[in-house]
Amino acid sequence: MSSGFSQVIKASHKALDDMKYEIAGELGLPVFKGSEDYWGHIMTKDAGAVGGHMTRKLVAFGEMALSQQNKSE
Repeated sequence: MSSGFSQVIKASHKALDDMKYEIAGELGLPVFKGSEDYWGHIMTKDAGAVGGHMTRKLVAFGEMALSQQNKSE
């Protein structure tokens, strides 16, 4: 039995990481993409806001993709 998380699409990690930093920048959070991925100086509510915005964008993208798929059928 395997343990841990396995990604369905391996390349999704970079896209999600880029989205995370883009949203953090939009929210004015002082995080920068570099060799270290350290967010220890960010308050929990701010980190949660980044995750919440990511989730909203991903859900909206999924809904749009399903809507386009239904229109083409």
